Amino acid sequence: MTIDIIGPEAEAKLDWVALTKALEAGHSLPRAEVGDTFLRRGPDTLLTRSAWIDGMGVAVKAATIFPGNGQHGVPNLHGAVALFEDRLGIPEAYIDFALVTKWKTAADSLLAARHLARKDSERFLLVGAGTVAHSMIEAYSAVFPKARFHVWTRTPETARAFAAETGAVAEPDLEAAVRKADVIATATMATAPLIRGEWLKPGTHLDLIGAYRKDMRECDDEVMRRARVFVDARATTIHHIGEIMDPIASGAITEADILGDFYDLPSGAFMRASDDEITLSKNGGGAHLDLMTARYILDAWKGA
Repeated sequence: MTIDIIGPEAEAKLDWVALTKALEAGHSLPRAEVGDTFLRRGPDTLLTRSAWIDGMGVAVKAATIFPGNGQHGVPNLHGAVALFEDRLGIPEAYIDFALVTKWKTAADSLLAARHLARKDSERFLLVGAGTVAHSMIEAYSAVFPKARFHVWTRTPETARAFAAETGAVAEPDLEAAVRKADVIATATMATAPLIRGEWLKPGTHLDLIGAYRKDMRECDDEVMRRARVFVDARATTIHHIGEIMDPIASGAITEADILGDFYDLPSGAFMRASDDEITLSKNGGGAHLDLMTARYILDAWKGA
């Protein structure tokens, strides 16, 4: 059996809408088994994220994070995704780590926006101007044809550079930008809330992407109180990420206020109920999404 080795050249065959449909289909299969491991040597880390979905296969996403590599002129992060066939466990493909991560992360939030954002959304605010923000412009544009992008960062020069590169509008004032936005995507490393609930207008949708640790948050408790809250996966968010843990601990919301995750898509529970409600989806990632994305990339690469 031939093992495919797939790198960035596969992007020409990929499509954002098709990937969101693949993710949705993946959540109609039996619930994934997932497991993460960390090995460390001082500041250096080996992270492996594994997932098995009955009927789809097995994926192991491995990454080395060596913070000191910069002094040697080498990137800090290296990795690959190994994809295995489901019935016999035979290796099928090795796929570039960055390719899987880019498409998985942005498609996760795009899938949520397809179901939770108003269809007529036009004004998209990107909070943060890193790699994920660039991907979100591509992803949102595939579904929302009238999308106009605005960007805010803590450093105005960074926002202006991003705007010059992408055609987005740099926003000097976060509160003013939030008050006008139809969709807000946060992709920062914030450990204290940036977005305040009192700023949100009715009908806004928030895609929260950045926070991934217990000490990280991008929105305050009032955002959580005002919004109908969804997550991509209960198992990887509720007890693992400060964005959800902190407002539960403070009493702003309860676990019962998490109205659905992607496994509720087939039942129709993961959806906007009215045009004027505020919706929020926490993008927590997870190895099962890497598996679904890797399977989609392999199928697209082979023309399936």
